[in-house]
Amino acid sequence: MTNPTPQPQCRALFIAAPASGQGKTTLTAALARLLRNQGRRVRVFKTGPDYLDPQVLGQAAGVPAEQLDLWMAGEDWCRERLQEAARESDFILVEGVMGLFDGEPSSADLAALFGIPMAIVMDVKGMAQTVAPLVTGLVAHRDDLNVIGLIANACSTARHRELIEQALPVHIPLLATVPRDPAIALPERHLGLVQAAEIRDDLEVRFEAGAAVLAESGLLAHLEQLPLVRFPAPAAPPPAPTGNERPLAGQRIGVARDEAFSFTYEPNLDLLRAMGAEVSFFSPLHDAHLPACDALWLPGGYPELHAAGLAANAGMKADIRRHFEADKPILAECGGLMYCLDTLTDQQDLTHDMLGLLPGQGAMRGRRGCQGMQTAVFPEGEVRAHAHHRSRAEGTPEPIGHGRRQRHPAPGEAIYRVRGLTATYLHLFFPNNPEAVARLFLPMAERQTSASTQRTETTPCN
Repeated sequence: MTNPTPQPQCRALFIAAPASGQGKTTLTAALARLLRNQGRRVRVFKTGPDYLDPQVLGQAAGVPAEQLDLWMAGEDWCRERLQEAARESDFILVEGVMGLFDGEPSSADLAALFGIPMAIVMDVKGMAQTVAPLVTGLVAHRDDLNVIGLIANACSTARHRELIEQALPVHIPLLATVPRDPAIALPERHLGLVQAAEIRDDLEVRFEAGAAVLAESGLLAHLEQLPLVRFPAPAAPPPAPTGNERPLAGQRIGVARDEAFSFTYEPNLDLLRAMGAEVSFFSPLHDAHLPACDALWLPGGYPELHAAGLAANAGMKADIRRHFEADKPILAECGGLMYCLDTLTDQQDLTHDMLGLLPGQGAMRGRRGCQGMQTAVFPEGEVRAHAHHRSRAEGTPEPIGHGRRQRHPAPGEAIYRVRGLTATYLHLFFPNNPEAVARLFLPMAERQTSASTQRTETTPCN
């Protein structure tokens, strides 16, 4: 009789807050850098479908950060990613999203499900003893969370710290205080943090400054007392493959990646490769021509910040139009959709010519936007996804369908199909339904054949 494989285990900490804007990402990145500087192997995860925070957290840790979302990816997928991280790491950090109990499922749901100890980060500017009842209420709201204490962000003086610490109950210790310091704050713009690749050197300075502050705060002494967390394997094995296990074998997929297009989940790329695709990156901003490819993926990003450069790259635009006119597949998500429109009006109210593959005009709309979890309903199958944008598309053709919102009956984001182009504001999580995603990157005739021989329904998420 063989012995069962031991469950991987390591120290882990979930960093949550009562709301957005409390400093979760700044503190998580600084802690990841501090642990890394000590020679620890650290892996970082971000709760929810965020693209920007993982870019920053991955640079701080020196290892790519991943998203964990129970609705979009499912419990088994999240469990498998945490288990793999525990095998190769000394410490796992998970940053929450928005407020601790916001969303369905919430940060609290994720922390409770996997038994990860939690520290609450709170911006304490403008209050002192009031911190105590606020954090006490958060801790008392659910009895399935292991909250180890409070990190007081924007704590101005030693006296400020003393007032907070004296008011806290004994079961909620003050783990650390962090001063309000522009030198460690992370730069932001309209969709969140500035992309890490744009300010890489500046981020390095901020990470080191934040790590130095945390080293002086005494936080590590508390973390050394954390118990090891065991991460068991998923309760059910992955479903047996159906149909062709490598449906994209021989398919060359060009993926846009540069300052304008960078919102890609690494698991999406991993899945394309696992299904046999050859993935090559190209820059619609800087490359004169497309690489040799059978299909294109134009992901989200910030085309509105680079509209003039995209419009001026005539060679690239001509190559993509030829690809489209040959009825080759194109998947365009959010920023990719805007690139496919006739025009895009940027934040300075300047209008630029885009690809002209999908009739319509794109424009930024100030601070108003759309965000939320939705299921993309394609003829090829359903794929879970999310929306997050502050632009609008007008004058577009009749969509072939709409996303289905997670918790609201109103139609979600429009889904367009013109020849081989599929365009939507939704950002897809490919592993949710690999078979449907594979068909999006196949020529239309092969999609129909594939659909008749493979199941089209979404694999249920836990």
